[in-house]
Amino acid sequence: MASSVREPQSDAPHLPVLIDAILEHVDASGVWLDGTFGAGGYSRAFLDAGSSKVIGVDRDPMVFDMAEPWLGDYGDRLMLVEGTFSDLDSLAGDLLPLDGVVLDLGVSSMQLDQPERGFSFLRDGPLDMRMGQDGVSAADLVNGADEALLADILFQYGEERASRRIARAILSARPMTTTGELAAAIESVLPKSKPGQSHPATRSFQAIRIAVNDEFGQLIKGLEAAERALKPGGQLAVVSFHSLEDRVVKKFLASRAGATGGGSRYAPAVETEAPTFDLTPRRAIAADNDELARNPRSRSAKLRVATRTETPPRDSDRAGLGLPKLVGKDLL
Repeated sequence: MASSVREPQSDAPHLPVLIDAILEHVDASGVWLDGTFGAGGYSRAFLDAGSSKVIGVDRDPMVFDMAEPWLGDYGDRLMLVEGTFSDLDSLAGDLLPLDGVVLDLGVSSMQLDQPERGFSFLRDGPLDMRMGQDGVSAADLVNGADEALLADILFQYGEERASRRIARAILSARPMTTTGELAAAIESVLPKSKPGQSHPATRSFQAIRIAVNDEFGQLIKGLEAAERALKPGGQLAVVSFHSLEDRVVKKFLASRAGATGGGSRYAPAVETEAPTFDLTPRRAIAADNDELARNPRSRSAKLRVATRTETPPRDSDRAGLGLPKLVGKDLL
């Protein structure tokens, strides 16, 4: 993917999720890369906490323009780079190796709030959902994929149990050009949600967005790139928002942590490869009651933190990482 360094040009519309927990578990000094710049909340927090430099990476060029009003506050301590965090080691360039990498895997509320971006079923707009400005759009996918592929996308990426019923409804309603048309097709074959339940189209919109942006492919490549980019003692902090993402992050870090297996008199301990990461702490961190009260977006968030060892990076065996089966396949 082509990328370009942009000269630094709305204050953050949402609070960065689990930022207090992140700063409690990492050393914010040195050079950090914020792989999901968005509204800039994490970048600003790290700079305010003492980072000597932050590299803000995002595939959406619009976010850099929206940050224009406050960029001057940080001078050359903040560098903005257009690209995807899957390429973070190459995007960091001469600033390698890094002291830290932070990734917030949630979709930006700025994008959800812009009907023209086509992410939300609550605001009618063109059926787009691309986080960047290129590649296959949601309209291309919804109107071009066959029934079996659509059902697989909805089931594997959205865990939608009614995936085949919804896929048939989408085919019957094609062609579609707006989010409202897609939401209506989905709602036509699902029960109305009860008070307190999510909208019937929630899982389907999530699945199509993930497919359009290759979010799981980007995630595993980004984790591998962070392993290559971090110096010994450097730290990786990842915030995920649904179980599929967290499963991949958890399994990747566990596979890199070099735990020993066995250990009984019947099954002697078996040493694995030397660890490339230490898990610090070993379990995921969730929002506390104070954060839940002030930031509802943190309700489903999980933070995992790991510290890079001196072991050289190694090739990944992705088979056991819990990736959906569609990852890496051409969807059209």
